[in-house]
Amino acid sequence: MGVPFPPLLVITDRRQATLPLPQMLDRVFAAGCRWASVREKDLPAQDRLDLVRQLLPIARHHGARLTVHGDLVAAALCDGVHLGAGGDVAAARARLGPQALVGISRHHPGEGLGGADYATLSPIFETASKPGYGPALGLQALSRLPGALALGGISPANAAQARAAGAAGLAVMGTVMRASDPGAVVRDLLAAWGS
Repeated sequence: MGVPFPPLLVITDRRQATLPLPQMLDRVFAAGCRWASVREKDLPAQDRLDLVRQLLPIARHHGARLTVHGDLVAAALCDGVHLGAGGDVAAARARLGPQALVGISRHHPGEGLGGADYATLSPIFETASKPGYGPALGLQALSRLPGALALGGISPANAAQARAAGAAGLAVMGTVMRASDPGAVVRDLLAAWGS
């Protein structure tokens, strides 16, 4: 299964978010984003499941896809899963079915997709959201991992550069979560991408 169009993935972080996640995603989707992933790894499993149940109708209302980071139980309720770098793509696909969107985190372009539908490649630029992930890979890394979404320091100011460098799409967390007007940031990202 291919990534949603436009190829913009908004990753949640309720600790950085300027709004409660239901309102945040409603604005993000209303602005044209069609894909979000729930990355609330510190939540107990039941609370994460409840959050997915709360966010899924909002995604459906906007014709958007909702995935979840690393939780195959919650992923079975929505459109797929985003696995950590050591995740087992084949096991996730076997459990969730062929229609599920399965992605994986990559921190080096040589790691490849490993059978996933897409990978996030990070950090492309220095980022406040994930300090300690080593030096920024730089734009040139994107051309070495086809199917990668650029993640890490992505903003409307550099989105077009990421596309020109070979990114299959964009993935953002803090840029949108910390925004006073998340919808405006999404619109600016999509305009910069050229969607």
